Amino acid sequence: MRMSKSIFLRKLKPEDLSSIFKSLDNEEILYMTGTKKTITFDQVQKHYETCEEDDTRYDFAICLSKNDELIGDLAIVDIEKDNHKAVFRISLHRTDIAGKGYGTEAVKQAVAFAFEELKLNRLQLEVYSHNLRGYRAYKKAGFTEEGRLRQSLYINGQYSDEIIMSVLREDYEAVRN
Repeated sequence: MRMSKSIFLRKLKPEDLSSIFKSLDNEEILYMTGTKKTITFDQVQKHYETCEEDDTRYDFAICLSKNDELIGDLAIVDIEKDNHKAVFRISLHRTDIAGKGYGTEAVKQAVAFAFEELKLNRLQLEVYSHNLRGYRAYKKAGFTEEGRLRQSLYINGQYSDEIIMSVLREDYEAVRN
């Protein structure tokens, strides 16, 4: 996996689960991801174990280059090898690190992995319209908005659109060269 000046990605490990669980207690993170239900540590652990056995996904920890501190996680999931496509998700574990470019850099590294290592043709994601920071980070990393599921989420007393975005191999190669 590539390393940048600010962050690097590595395989998710069992000792990372406490950071993931702690992030699930952050109201802003839950809001940005559209998460409404309470998740226990046992559920996080079981999910990790299930993911470890799933050959249609790759899960990574996002760490700071300067001190190896875990600041988030991301995954490339639902990999369809015969269609050369997959789905992407990311979560930073703390709100105090927002706006520093870590998310954008992590997305760019994941996109590079998807096209260079996995040899995919398409990587897609869904983001809620109230998550403007996420939306901007995805645009900076090369994702294009393809459509909206209007008012598909009701959270905190308001409706949000679910925005479908993707990046294709041709998009990636056009900006890489």
